[in-house]
Parts: sequence; structure tokens; C-alpha cells
Amino acid sequence: MAAPTAHTAARSLARRDPVIAEMFERHGPPALQRDLGSHFAALARSICFQQLAGRAATTIHGRFLALVDGIPTPDNVLALAGEDMRAAGLSANKAASIRDLATKCVDGTVELDRLSALGDDVIINELTTVRGIGVWTAQMFLMFQLGHLDVWPVLDLGVRSGFARLYGRDAPLSPVQMLQEGERFTPYRSIVAWYCWRAVDATT
Repeated sequence: MAAPTAHTAARSLARRDPVIAEMFERHGPPALQRDLGSHFAALARSICFQQLAGRAATTIHGRFLALVDGIPTPDNVLALAGEDMRAAGLSANKAASIRDLATKCVDGTVELDRLSALGDDVIINELTTVRGIGVWTAQMFLMFQLGHLDVWPVLDLGVRSGFARLYGRDAPLSPVQMLQEGERFTPYRSIVAWYCWRAVDATT
């Protein structure tokens, strides 16, 4: 039996939830998995983009890619001088985070090649050993790099705000409340999160 796709998952939820049915009609199936290159490249990009507006982050990420001839790997990152990374616009903390990711990939603390075979909680635990990678970044990796369909990022204010808008709540729910609400959407909570973001986009 073929594994479900974002499209089939969204259709499954739409058949039993009128809110999701309306969002599916309006926005189509979620665009989850993106072509972000290797797992290492995707995580380095996530670190570059943390706490920055899109255009600024894109510029800095582009400069970082130029330093490594367009293909970031643990080895070529570790070969970079710290001042070169700073000159590209990376803060000291972000440069240290990308170097820590590279170091942990080289020494085997983080084994990116085997992540696809692991459970979500194990992947999150492994990735969050890296400086600068928290639960949210790890969850975004699960959703958009690995295409996992049952990620529920309850710490994300956009997801919480979008859920409140979609389901007629006066204010965003707490993370604990979101965990409870999300149970009924298992095993396709990534789909609901994506539609929550779209609900927020529609108001900005």
C-alpha cells in the first residue's frame, strides 16, 4: 500500500472536518516537502533564516552559499574562517551554530543520513543537541525537508493563531490545549498546521 501524500492526507481530513474541507477548496493540498538540497544544507539554511525577515535572510543565506561554492557540507563549513562567515552577515551565534552542526555531523553525534528511518521524537532529540537548533526548527525540518505528515508545532504562534481563527476561538490556545485539540487530526497534523498558517496569511 502506497504511503499517503499531503494531497491524500488533506482529502482524508476534508471528508471529516468541514473547516479543513473549506481550506482545501480554497488553497488546495499543502505544499510541504520542499527542495532544500541535502539535509545539512536545509538545516544550515534554517539557522541562517532564524529571527530574520525574508529578504534579509535570503541575502545572508546567499552570501553564505557563495562561501561554499553553493553546496554546504560539514567539511567545507569547517574549513571556513569565522571572520568570513561574519563578513557574509552571519551573527556570531549563527556562525557558531552552523559550525556546531558541521562538527556534530563529522563526529557522528548527528547522523543526517539515517534520520529518515527514525521516529519524529528521536529526530527532534538528535537535532536539538546542536547549538541553535530548538524544537521548532527540528519540527520545520520534519515537515518541509522530510515531508512528515503528523507534526504539530504547538509552540508556533502562527499555528495557534490560525487555529483560533479557523475554529472560532477568541484567542490562541495554549500549547497544552493545542496538543489536546490536535489529537483528533492524528496522523495528519502537519496538514492542519499548514492550513493554520494560511489562515494567518489571509489576515495580513
